[in-house]
Amino acid sequence: MKLIIGLGNYGEKYEKTRHNYGFLVIDEFARQNNFPEFKLSLFSLLSINGDVILIKPQTYMNNSGKAVRAVVDYYKINLEDIIVVHDDADIDLGTIKEAENKGPAGHNGIKSIIESLGTKNFKRLRMGINNSFNLPLEEIVLKNFSKDEEFIILEKIDEACSILKNYLPSQPKDANN
Repeated sequence: MKLIIGLGNYGEKYEKTRHNYGFLVIDEFARQNNFPEFKLSLFSLLSINGDVILIKPQTYMNNSGKAVRAVVDYYKINLEDIIVVHDDADIDLGTIKEAENKGPAGHNGIKSIIESLGTKNFKRLRMGINNSFNLPLEEIVLKNFSKDEEFIILEKIDEACSILKNYLPSQPKDANN
């Protein structure tokens, strides 16, 4: 079973902030791949389609590991089958980087997941949000994307969905095709 985690903060106040980039990607990925509506389960909004689980932790960013640990334990998910999608202030807006077995680099959501799982050995999709505002990081991640940036974000969300599709289990070909 595969687990794809989108990081963010729940609530209308945070909906369009840079820190919710992971939620935005997961929502679009669910839509593009016909996942059922997200349901509240323990600490997460959860959607299951075949052998793939999507979650959006509802514990706020700094406690994301609690939700991830609960889902990993309940569904007995192997660590190599986990990918986390999150914002990354160290990467320019419009850049996506895949990573594995890396430390949190100051990202509290990733730090929480590493602490809860006891390892950093999982895949990540790092979505660049830009750190050129000359503001403290806490303020940058809670800034909304500008109208100009939203066009870039929509394109990058679509690109991230294409990357995530590679993590889906192979589907058998329909015999009628």
